[in-house]
Amino acid sequence: MPRNTRTTRTENPDNVQRLQKVLAAAGVGSRRACEDLIFRGRVTVDGRPAQLGDKVDPAAAVIHVDGERLVVDTRLVYLAMNKPRGVVSTMADEKGRTALADFLDRVDQRVYHVGRLDADSEGLLLLTNDGDLAHKLMHPSYAVQKTYLCEVAGPLPRNLGKRLLGGIELEDGPVKLDAFKVVDTLGRTTQVEVTLHEGRKHIVRRLFDEVGHPVSRLVRTSIGPIRLGDLRTGRTRRLTNAEVAALFKVVGD
Repeated sequence: MPRNTRTTRTENPDNVQRLQKVLAAAGVGSRRACEDLIFRGRVTVDGRPAQLGDKVDPAAAVIHVDGERLVVDTRLVYLAMNKPRGVVSTMADEKGRTALADFLDRVDQRVYHVGRLDADSEGLLLLTNDGDLAHKLMHPSYAVQKTYLCEVAGPLPRNLGKRLLGGIELEDGPVKLDAFKVVDTLGRTTQVEVTLHEGRKHIVRRLFDEVGHPVSRLVRTSIGPIRLGDLRTGRTRRLTNAEVAALFKVVGD
């Protein structure tokens, strides 16, 4: 197999490593297996097909394997957290309230929350030190969907879902759901699952207030492809390589 010593763009020439070594360190496979991936044209670096002998700076190179983004910079951290009710979505709170940092004593790197959940809401938050990805996930132009499980005052009229999917006018503009499903009815409370790509403050609560069915409990269960699953309240977990790749895909990277 022919080899060369082409080096990709880099911010730190002293940090360059052979591509197969970087892939192996990221958990793609053995160095020999990674060499085979490169040889078969299944790896791209900075948008072009990789070649055997390429060197990269893991902190600068954009690498895809089989079309999926692979994060090889070991300094980057991607976490999912199940935020408890009553915790404010800040890293530290000047009023002394319980904040996100109080649950991150085992995380060495400094991370930031991607978006917010109000103190009375709970569920999935993403935390990362990847500022570029965080910005894209929060920016309205990428329309990243979020799903919530809500307990609302009920019972609900049969046409409510249709109304919410069609759009409701709020004081700062219209909003409509992407999906609506009644999950259960418990006496005077109805549990519904809603999906939308809006990011305005308190948007789900405001929407149900507007139609006369205020929310008593709100749990975010997914952000884009990332699901809360069985993550316990107050706990965090690192996202898998596949989950990180899925986040990059949803924002087009």
